[in-house]
Amino acid sequence: MGVGVLRAVGVATAVYGVAVAAWPTLLARPSGLVDGEGEVAEATGISLRPLAWRDAASGVAMAVAPEGEALRTAALLRVAADFGDALLLGATLPDRDKRMKAVAVSVGWGALSVLGLYADAGRGRRGKRERRRLR
Repeated sequence: MGVGVLRAVGVATAVYGVAVAAWPTLLARPSGLVDGEGEVAEATGISLRPLAWRDAASGVAMAVAPEGEALRTAALLRVAADFGDALLLGATLPDRDKRMKAVAVSVGWGALSVLGLYADAGRGRRGKRERRRLR
């Protein structure tokens, strides 16, 4: 498992989540969820904040979870959230260009977590023994 990659994704996700919770426009504008003047409707901001807190919480979990099953579980939760976002936003955002961008961003973040989960997997048992010996 690439712990450093997973921790970095976690920190970035947590920071972004807190920022969107404070300023929903950070997610609303690129997603096309604004009015003709680029303003976020109150109802849209209200509905985006729980999504932002989910990201913040899952990011913190990835950043601080003990290495092993806890970190793996946190990362899998993040992957599910990102790929779920890709499916839902890809199917529901009103503008095709914005849908494609949202899908690309969501899949990209999910893929980073998947890469982190499988980093070092090719080393197998021999790699683990060698790493222990080097400590």
